[in-house]
Amino acid sequence: MTAHELTQLESHLMRQVTRACSDFGLLEAGDRVLVAMSGGKDSYALLDLLLALQRRAPFKFDVVAANIDQGQPGFDVRPLEQHLQRLQVTYTLVRDDTWAAVLAKIPTGNTPCWMCGRLRRAVLYNVASGLGCTKLALGHHRDDLVESLLMSALYSGVLKSMPVKLRADDGRNLVIRPLAYCAEADIRRYSEAKTHPIIPCGSCALDPDLKRKQTKQLLDQLEAANPNVRRNLLHALQTVVPAHLLDRKLFDFSTLTADSAPHSADPEAAGQSQ
Repeated sequence: MTAHELTQLESHLMRQVTRACSDFGLLEAGDRVLVAMSGGKDSYALLDLLLALQRRAPFKFDVVAANIDQGQPGFDVRPLEQHLQRLQVTYTLVRDDTWAAVLAKIPTGNTPCWMCGRLRRAVLYNVASGLGCTKLALGHHRDDLVESLLMSALYSGVLKSMPVKLRADDGRNLVIRPLAYCAEADIRRYSEAKTHPIIPCGSCALDPDLKRKQTKQLLDQLEAANPNVRRNLLHALQTVVPAHLLDRKLFDFSTLTADSAPHSADPEAAGQSQ
């Protein structure tokens, strides 16, 4: 990738991050944002983009970084720490051997990802509070959101995804996902061009999340015929028509009569794809 192409790609990602921050009110003046650094491409890109946004935003906010070493096999934090030192960003490294707890609680044959992530977030919540941070930024992107939507519907029978802004259960932390509009393919190209020192996830290598892998493959197959599938699913998350679903808590079907006011959304248009 040429320097010009990298600049264009970074500008494209910056526009998407800025739009997500504006649409969902992710950042405010005086914020102290803790960026969770896993050592993967997404967290590296998130840190880069938030630091760039910090330089050009019309208000001041602080960015700090944190990595949680969970004791996963083969994890070496040194390349990440050297990268953070080069960026001259404030950071903290925490060792918390939650991997042993994951292995003890997850039955053989089951993916450890959900338990691993839950324990890591619990540690991050404490770190964020201890550092006086007002927001915890996670590196989930557009593809994570649409995959979670499908997985929730197919395997849990619930229409939900990863929230872009969430008040954590502990009541102390506000979680934000500034990469919500960014495509994984763009983030991968960006990270490769920036030569980020990627640290592979030991748990994923040992026991990958097969359901998420299958969902990715399904989306890839659908996009072979329609390259807008992921974009359309993201749009669907923002364009909910309660009257065309079956959730009686969202829409009172029992009071609907022939004399009721018409719905604003056209059912034919709602079913169209781009």
